[in-house]
Amino acid sequence: MAVVDQGTKAIALAQLSEQERIPLIGDLLGLQLAFNPGTVMSLGSNSTWVFTVIGIVAGIALFYAAWRATSTAWAVAIGFVWGGAIGNLIDRLFAAPGFGRGHVTDFLAYGNLFIGNIADIAIGIGVGLGILQVLLSHRSQTRSEHPGATSPQEK
Repeated sequence: MAVVDQGTKAIALAQLSEQERIPLIGDLLGLQLAFNPGTVMSLGSNSTWVFTVIGIVAGIALFYAAWRATSTAWAVAIGFVWGGAIGNLIDRLFAAPGFGRGHVTDFLAYGNLFIGNIADIAIGIGVGLGILQVLLSHRSQTRSEHPGATSPQEK
């Protein structure tokens, strides 16, 4: 995932502009180059190095979690989050303005809400898959704790 993210960022850097938005789906989705020193919606813009440290720690922890995952589904969910985190960490480490203080390259403009990238999508997919795993696990535990109970769909 990090390779795909970095590849799309390289294309965005070569083809897009910070001043012009290319509409893909009207005003809902477009392409526009942006550089984010912070996190979501540029929060923490003055603390880029902190996000670099957090990214390194998270990358190590997520790799370990994926390695120790109890199922393929959990490994995939964690893998998406890890791939996205590594994609953005590469920017933080090596992009301008300098090592460990780099700004993340964004290019997917979601209306006037924010501009993101493929790494952000991967993180969202991984989190969504993780939530789904928790819900499915909770549902199966509830059924095993109450074997005679019927769900509303079974009535």
